[in-house]
Amino acid sequence: MSIDVNKMPKIGFGLMRLPEADGQIELGRVCDMVDEYMKAGFNYFDTAYVYHGGNSEKIVKEAIVKRYPRESFTVATKLPAWCLNSMEDRDKIFNEQLERCGVDYFDYYLLHSIEDGNNYDTYVKYDCFNWGVQKKEEGKIKHLGFSYHGSPELLEKIVDSHPEIEFVQIQLNYIDWNDSIIHSGELYRILSERNIPIIVMEPVKGGKLANLDDECSAILKGIHPDKSAASWALRFVASLPGVGTILSGMSTEEQLSDNMATFTNFEPLNDEEKEAIEKVKAVMLRVELIGCTACKYCVDGCPMSISIPDVISAINNKRKFPGDMRPQFFYNGLADRTAPASACIACGQCEGVCPQHLPIITIMQEAVEKFENK
Repeated sequence: MSIDVNKMPKIGFGLMRLPEADGQIELGRVCDMVDEYMKAGFNYFDTAYVYHGGNSEKIVKEAIVKRYPRESFTVATKLPAWCLNSMEDRDKIFNEQLERCGVDYFDYYLLHSIEDGNNYDTYVKYDCFNWGVQKKEEGKIKHLGFSYHGSPELLEKIVDSHPEIEFVQIQLNYIDWNDSIIHSGELYRILSERNIPIIVMEPVKGGKLANLDDECSAILKGIHPDKSAASWALRFVASLPGVGTILSGMSTEEQLSDNMATFTNFEPLNDEEKEAIEKVKAVMLRVELIGCTACKYCVDGCPMSISIPDVISAINNKRKFPGDMRPQFFYNGLADRTAPASACIACGQCEGVCPQHLPIITIMQEAVEKFENK
């Protein structure tokens, strides 16, 4: 059965940032939040093998499975590449997930966090795509997909060579639309052109689009004084064709209530609202960035094979969002595949061919400070 995004609940309950007290998930609060969510007509719950140290999947059993008929809700969970050391580990982890969640099957099952390098290579090494198809044939999975944090080029390669993939989960929000690491807009285009259903993670960029500064807040409040910044970010994503469920890691009752209000009698963004978001983006991206055009003239002659434009992308993202960990993750993956910025021998070859006349040696030193001297 193919996925109809128009029949999916627009807001999904993410079980990654559940309320805790003294290091323990507050089951009573989670149950109450689940009840409110279900009562509002929504039923998509997203977890993973590693969330809350494995306790998130156990909460699925206690807060949902034991309290509601199985056909009344859908559960999505994920297979982690970094926990796989053999073919046997696939079934070992999967069976443990079934036991933890207290279910006989998963509605949505994802290969977790595919990206260029180790994670993708691991899924290929252990034949996880075909394994997922086998689980579907056994009735243990209804829909097979993956969550994605890699390059547009790799995404095209995967979806074009794996027609068995039924959906893809991507980081999608308005501030990352043209981002040189996240590539939200480009990933959306690739999936949309192929009519592949999209599930969205990080619609408020880990809370950054829910907690705007005064200048950005004033732009949005000037149109809707009573609407939260988070509701704007969620509506931006929900207004895009091809988007099924949008995940929100609901940690508090207030977040849940705000999300329910946003998606009850949902209205797509109008032109005035879209213009307001563009103004917010302009303010948020005002920070001074390195003017690299990624021409890669510097790369060909680098004696240390440093991928200089990619290092600069990581720096620019760190400048824009100092608290965001994605630039660090991106840099770590980059350093695994090529030489790190600290390998620079300051020969100056790169500066001699740079059309933008960038002080690349100094920029490499900044990368070392930001990403290696931690």
